Amino acid sequence: MEAIKKVIKEITRANAAPDVVEWLEEERLLNTTFVLIPRKTGKAVVNISPEQTERLDAIIPGFSVDGWGIDRLARAYLLLNLDATDQAEYFRKIENLFLAAEMSELVALYSALPLLAYPEIWVKRCSEGVRSNIGSVLEAIMYHNPYPAQNLDQNAWNQLVLKAFFTDKEIGKIPGIDSRANKDLAYIISDYIHERRAAKREINPNLWRLVGKFIDDKLFEDIKRLFDEGNLIDRKAGALAISQSNYQPAKALLNKYPELVTAIENKSLTWDTLSR
Repeated sequence: MEAIKKVIKEITRANAAPDVVEWLEEERLLNTTFVLIPRKTGKAVVNISPEQTERLDAIIPGFSVDGWGIDRLARAYLLLNLDATDQAEYFRKIENLFLAAEMSELVALYSALPLLAYPEIWVKRCSEGVRSNIGSVLEAIMYHNPYPAQNLDQNAWNQLVLKAFFTDKEIGKIPGIDSRANKDLAYIISDYIHERRAAKREINPNLWRLVGKFIDDKLFEDIKRLFDEGNLIDRKAGALAISQSNYQPAKALLNKYPELVTAIENKSLTWDTLSR
């Protein structure tokens, strides 16, 4: 963790007064310091260079502090300085922070999950956070936070992805969204799409992003319907899904739309451009 600590300290020093950084490194009651941080740092959004962003991503792929307030960053730095020698004591101190936290403190704690020692001991806490109805807390768990993809089991991961769709989160900001796609999730999404159609409700085109790799006889019926009954966005989503598949009937269907094939090949049509 020394490499990530070095970069976080560098960014903190660039965005907070020297006496504030010194104050963060002084020994005192963790809970008291954690609560007082915004009074010391303020809440301005941190300035971070592209080079620093690249370094963070190189150390912890998918992790970013872009858009963080200095108070959130300072809290993460405080946690990085916590002695982790005694696992039980380390867990007790941080768990107490979770139990007493208000909303901005929870955001900082969940954002810092990739920075904590003993990643396996925070799985339950992360899973519980996914059940939150607080948008900023969910975004702290989901956005630019690689901890869930690296540590949650398939069921818990699928619940996170579904919660992201249920709460209209930006799917492209979730690390692991593509690499952790799985057939169980594809079938769950298919059932969810059927329910949305039956209720005549809008269907997020990004749902198909998690279906494409697993297209089979059943899922192909859903894909065909995009081309038969959908609008241009639906067809683009269907084309992107098929581009991830080796299912030959789907490939044959896509070949009927050469303009979409070309757009995918030249990367003018991607899941990110579809979302704009």
